[in-house]
Amino acid sequence: MGKELYMSVLIVFVFAKTFSQEIVTDTTRVTEMDEVVLTATRTARQLSSLPLPVTLIGKKNIIQSGTIRLDEILNEQTGIITVADESGFEGVQIQGIASDYILILIDGVPLVGRSAGNFDISRLTVGNIKQIEVVKGPSSSLYGSEALGGVINIITEKPKTETLSGSASYRIGSFMQQDINLDIKQRVKNFRYGIFANRFSSDGYDLNSDVDGQTVNPFENYTLNARIYNDFSDKLSLFASARYYNQNQEAGFTLDDTSFEGDSEEEEWNAHLRFDHDFNTKLDLEYELYYTNYTATERLVDPISDDVLTDSNFDQRLLRPEIRGTYIFKNESKLTTGFGFQYDELDRTFFDETVDFTSQYGYVQYDTDLFEKVNLIAGARFDNHSEYSNQLSPKLALRYKITDRIAAKASVGYGFKAPDFRQLYFDFTNSAVGYTVLGYNVAVDKLNELVDQGQIIEVVVPVDELQDPLEAESSIGYNLGATYKAPKWNAEVNLFRNDFQNLIDTRIIARKTNGQNVFSYVNFDEIYTTGVEANLGYTFRDFLTINAGYQLLYAFDKTKEDQVNRGEVFARDPETNQTILVERSEYFGLVNRSRHNVNFKVFCDIPSIDTNINLRLIYRSKYALFDTNGNGLIDDYDTSFVDGFVTTNVSATKTFFKNFDLQIGANNLFDYTDAAIPTLPGIQLYSRLNYNF
Repeated sequence: MGKELYMSVLIVFVFAKTFSQEIVTDTTRVTEMDEVVLTATRTARQLSSLPLPVTLIGKKNIIQSGTIRLDEILNEQTGIITVADESGFEGVQIQGIASDYILILIDGVPLVGRSAGNFDISRLTVGNIKQIEVVKGPSSSLYGSEALGGVINIITEKPKTETLSGSASYRIGSFMQQDINLDIKQRVKNFRYGIFANRFSSDGYDLNSDVDGQTVNPFENYTLNARIYNDFSDKLSLFASARYYNQNQEAGFTLDDTSFEGDSEEEEWNAHLRFDHDFNTKLDLEYELYYTNYTATERLVDPISDDVLTDSNFDQRLLRPEIRGTYIFKNESKLTTGFGFQYDELDRTFFDETVDFTSQYGYVQYDTDLFEKVNLIAGARFDNHSEYSNQLSPKLALRYKITDRIAAKASVGYGFKAPDFRQLYFDFTNSAVGYTVLGYNVAVDKLNELVDQGQIIEVVVPVDELQDPLEAESSIGYNLGATYKAPKWNAEVNLFRNDFQNLIDTRIIARKTNGQNVFSYVNFDEIYTTGVEANLGYTFRDFLTINAGYQLLYAFDKTKEDQVNRGEVFARDPETNQTILVERSEYFGLVNRSRHNVNFKVFCDIPSIDTNINLRLIYRSKYALFDTNGNGLIDDYDTSFVDGFVTTNVSATKTFFKNFDLQIGANNLFDYTDAAIPTLPGIQLYSRLNYNF
C-alpha cells in the first residue's frame, strides 16, 4: 500500500509540474454563485448557508471523474461507503449507518425495490444528472420512514436553451463493459422536454477460480427517462416524468455437484406529476402525484432433469399523492408545510398473500434568521401508519455566522424506520437445512400450524410476547460543525453521534423436531455511531483543485459493549487456541465498519489544450465481515477482517473540434483485488467518446 500511495502522489506532482507553465488564466471567468440545494429543507437554499451536513456533487465533477453509475461517484465522497450485501447488491453507508436506513430519491420522490436488503444503487445511471444531494443524519422530519440515517436525492437536468441540444456517448472498458448514452433536451417557448436513454452491459468477471461460476455474471440493462416542463402562466407550471429500467442477468448455482442455470430480471417503472403554483408573492404551492412499481424475478433449473431450485418473485408498488406549500413572511422567514398519503403493496415469494401498508402524514418546518448572523430551522413530521405506532419526528438546526468566512452549525433530529414487509410477513423454510423464519405479524398463526403438524419440540418464547405490535426502529442524531470559505480555500469539519433504539433483529422462538430452530423478529438492539468528518479544498491558480476528506468512525452495540465492560465476553485466540477474556480495547465494533476512511482528489484543467486530468485516491481501513469465534461480536481475535486498502482512479479528457470529448481512464489503477470484496474486480481500463450538440 505504501508503494501505491507514493506512486499516486508522484502522479499528482507530475500533473502539476507538466501543465502549470501551459496555463493561461482566464481573467474573464465569472465566479459562479454558491450551489443551490433543495433536499435539506425542501426549499432552495445556498449550500454554504445550510445549518445541516450536506454533500453536493455537481455534473462537472461527475463527468470529469468518468463515473457512470451512482455507486461509483458516491464511494468517492467523505463519510459515504458503498457496501455489498450477500446478493452482491451495493448499498450505501453514511456516518456508519447501514443502507437500510438511507432513503433514495429521484427528483424528490422515493425509489423502492429492496428485494435483497440493500437498495442497489448501482442500478442508477448518472448520465442525465444535474447534481446529487446527500443529507447526512436523521431526516424523518421531512421524509419519514427510511430517512433515519440520511437522504440521497438525484436531481435530473432541466432544459434551458431554445435550440435542440444534448449529447451522445459510447464507453467501452475492461470485462467488455459498455455504456451508451443519448440525451436530448430543448426549450420551445414555455414548453421544455428532455429524453434520455442508457444501455449498460458487462461480460462479468470471476475473482475465485476455485468456485464454480463467476463472481458477477454477464448482464445488460436499459434506462429510459422522458421529462416535460410547461409554464402555463407566470403562476402555474407543470413537471411530468416517466422512467423505465430493465435488467437481465445470467444466474447459476451449484448444489451437491448439480449445476442449476437460469436468469434474473429486474424491472422498474416510475411516473411523477407535479404542478407548481405561485399562489401569490408570498405563497407557493406544489401538488404532486407519484407512482412506482419494481419487480424482480429469478428462476434456476437443472437443465438435465428440469428440477427447479428456485423460482422467486418480488413485486412492490407505491402510490403517493402529496400537497405542500411555502409561505414567506415579511422578514423573509419561510414556513413550509405538507401532507400526503402513501399506499405501499408487496407481493413476493414466501408471503401467503399480497400485503399492503397505508399511512397518512403531515409535516411543518420554519426557517428564520433569529438575528442578523443566526439562522434557525425547526420542524416536525407526524406519521400515522397502519402497522405500527404513530411517529412524531422533530428536528432543530442552527447556523451562526461568526465572520464572512467562518460559520458554526449544529443540528439534532429524530429518525425512524418502519418494520418492513419481510419483518412482518415472511414465511420461509429452508428446505436443505430445515430452519424456519416467520414475520412478526404471522408468527403466532404459523407457529400454531407447526405445533399441530408435530414439528415443534419446544416453544421458547411466551406467545403473549408476540402479541404487541413490532415497534419502529428509531434514532436521535447530533451534528456539530464549522465551515470556512475563502476565494481559494474551503474547509469543513463535522462531529456526529447517532443513537439507535428498537433495532429489529431475529431471535429463536421455537425448536423443531429436526434439530433446527424457528426464528422471528424482535426489538432489542441499541447501537450508536459516532465520529468526525473533515473536508479541505484548495484552488491553485484557477487550474488545479485539490480536495481531501477524512472520516473517523466508531460504531458499537451498547449491549455488547456493556457485556465486555463487565468481563462477560471471551474469545479463542486463533494463534494459541486458548480462550481469553476480551478487553474493551479489543472490541472492534459493528460489522462492515472501517475506523478510517480517506479520499484525496486532484482536478487539473488545461484550457490552452482543452484538456482536464484528475486523480482520486480512496482509502478504507480494515473491517470485519462476520463473527468467527462465536461470541456474538467483532473483536481483534476474529479472522474475517478485510485488510485496509487504497483504490486509485484516474482519467483524462481531451476536447476536439469543440463538440467531441475523448476520455480515457483507469479505475483501481494498481489492480487491487480481494475475494471478500465482490464489487472490486481489479483494474478497469476504459475509453469514452462523447459528442455534444
